Amino acid sequence: MASSTALSLLLFPLLFALSHAATFEIANQCSDTVWAAAVPGGGRQLDSGQSWTNEVSPGTAGCRVWARTGCSFDGSGHGSCETGDCGGLLECQAYGSPPNTLAEFSLNQDNNNDFIDISLVDGFNVPMDFSPTTGGCHGIRCAADINGQCPSELKAPGGCNNPCTVFKTEEYCCNSGSCGPTNYSMFFKNLCPDAYSYPQDGPTSLFTCPGGTNYRVVFCPTS
Repeated sequence: MASSTALSLLLFPLLFALSHAATFEIANQCSDTVWAAAVPGGGRQLDSGQSWTNEVSPGTAGCRVWARTGCSFDGSGHGSCETGDCGGLLECQAYGSPPNTLAEFSLNQDNNNDFIDISLVDGFNVPMDFSPTTGGCHGIRCAADINGQCPSELKAPGGCNNPCTVFKTEEYCCNSGSCGPTNYSMFFKNLCPDAYSYPQDGPTSLFTCPGGTNYRVVFCPTS
């Protein structure tokens, strides 16, 4: 009996975590195939109209979901992508390479809130909607044609770079943790007001939802 009780106590935290994991539905509404990526979660190919469900444990921080484009992988899951490549792996174990539109989130943080945002700090490759499916909190969208309007000096194959990627200066990269908006960041902000346009853009771009909320990330939202 004692050993059974001890085992139950050991398993309880695991069962609690699993039962309260947040569900992320990742959907591709683009006309072309994308290769969805998630850290944590890995990645997979999504043809147009397909979706993928990813479960994320409560308390997990520094998470990202993004689309990769122009990918080619062999049978062992090794290859490369034009945008968002994560070390040449289909199943991502690290963040992707710019340019890529990011859905970022940390779950069950201060006061048991989730913190969510769409970030263009690594540039832009596909339009994105990041919204709760439960909880009734604020959804985020960046659906503008940023690639079509991208300044020539920021253009990249398959996307639009953030200026830090191109110029690598303190003004754009904010490595010291202190910087302000620039003409380039305002280009992104004017097209996607709810998205991070530079690293210190949190006051207008970081949103909260109650812990336990489920979410949907849509590439190329149509409505």
